[in-house]
This record gives sequence, structure tokens and C-alpha cells, in this order.
Amino acid sequence: MIDSGFKEEFMSETTLECQGLPCPQPVLRCKDAVERLNPERITVAVDNEAAKDNVSRFLGTRGYRVETAQSDRQYLITGTRAQDDQAQPATGGQSATSDAGTAPQKILVFISSEVIGSGDDGLGGRLMFNFLATLKEIGGELWRIILVNGGVRLAVPGSPCLNQLAALEQTGVSILVCGTCLEHFGLTGQRQVGQVTNMLDVVTSFQLATKTVHV
Repeated sequence: MIDSGFKEEFMSETTLECQGLPCPQPVLRCKDAVERLNPERITVAVDNEAAKDNVSRFLGTRGYRVETAQSDRQYLITGTRAQDDQAQPATGGQSATSDAGTAPQKILVFISSEVIGSGDDGLGGRLMFNFLATLKEIGGELWRIILVNGGVRLAVPGSPCLNQLAALEQTGVSILVCGTCLEHFGLTGQRQVGQVTNMLDVVTSFQLATKTVHV
């Protein structure tokens, strides 16, 4: 038997066609493929910017180097992992394992409107401004803010609450903004704070939070 001294290596690759799938199906299919197949390279085709951002961020949390390309309304996201990289835990970027006796509190604030309450939107807007301005008093236990439905309007130019959200983000508070909601309101690309998110991140956040406040 002749040993040539060369070792032939093959890169495992996976391709997913996710055009036309509603949120969070593209990122769920991507998660399933990564966990079942652990490919060294994965390419995901999507047809909207929110899905592109969500898939790209998910692959980044799993140790992939991410590149994106656009052709008309189609986005191709390619994640490549080095041979010695290890897969990350399946928790949307957060560790689900902790010592319950020493783990810090994680308070999640879920905001589904740009105003608080009903009856007078002007008053509701002022209440939301005051609420966000006061959230810093929670301190280090304030972990994450999720904006969905009309709440995503708080994260775009013209929102009187934009500076409050930006200040909270600068202190280390995670802010997630629903990509499907941004797209629905025609606000895709106008987000000024936070990261685009999807329902997988939302569900995982509820699982990881120790306390949830719904506004």
C-alpha cells in the first residue's frame, strides 16, 4: 500500500431554500439543519431582509463566519465554520444552563404598542416615554426589551422614546425588534436601535427570563 502523504478532506455542505416562508420558519429550518447535520458550510436562500438578518445573526451565534449576497429580492446567506470550531448551544445565543442558586435575575420587558393603555394616545405616548425613562432604575437585572407589533415604532426615527431606548442599550440592555413587524409597517431599514428578531428569539427569551413585564 502506497501512502502518498496527502489526506483528502471533504467539506460538508447544506443548502436551504426558504423563500416565501413566514417568520420564523427560515431560522427554524436553519436551526434544525445546524443541529442535525452540523455542516461546515450552510447556504440559506430567503426573500426578505428580516429573514436575512435573523438567519445571519443565528449563524453567527453558532460560530459561523457569515457572508451575504443579494440578487433582486433574493438573499443568499452563507455560513462557513473552521474545522476546529465547535457548535454553540441551541439557546438563541444565550446559555440555558446556570446555577439556579447564584444566577442573576433576568427581567424581560415585552412591549407590543407605542403607547401605554387606551383612551388617549397622546397620554399613552407620554406614559410610554416616562416608563422607558424610568426603566433604568431596575438596574442590572433589566436584561432584555422586546418590541413587537406597534411597539417597533419606538425604535425608528421620529419616536420620542428613541433616545431612552438607545441609552438603555448603551448600558448593556439587549433590545430585540420584530423583523416581521418592521416589514408590515414599511419600516424595514429604519431601525435605529436593537437587533432584528424573530419568534424563535422571542420564545427563547421568555424561557430564559426569570421575570416578564408585558406593557
